[in-house]
Amino acid sequence: MKWNLRLAAAQRDIWKASQLQTMLADAGLVISAGKMSHLWSSQPVTIRLEDLQIICSVLGCSPNDLLVLEQDTTNRRTSTEAAPLRAAAGEGPIQRRHTGRTKPPV
Repeated sequence: MKWNLRLAAAQRDIWKASQLQTMLADAGLVISAGKMSHLWSSQPVTIRLEDLQIICSVLGCSPNDLLVLEQDTTNRRTSTEAAPLRAAAGEGPIQRRHTGRTKPPV
């Protein structure tokens, strides 16, 4: 997923983070200078849905304009490659306990 705030803002003639910050504050979303800088220049780790809604409202865009799905297959593992990793993390197939009433599965 790619965060596209600067491009979405630029398409609306907003060229500075401080300009967008003022517009967001006018809409009720007060963001510190540090957080605004992070939103403007890099990809946020998290974002509240309420904040995303206000940003979209101010920019007149949709979340699809801000969050762009990237087609990066170079780092993805196939399900057979990922299975040992899931098993090591305790995410393998569910193992049922033998109750003694029937033969255990082979």
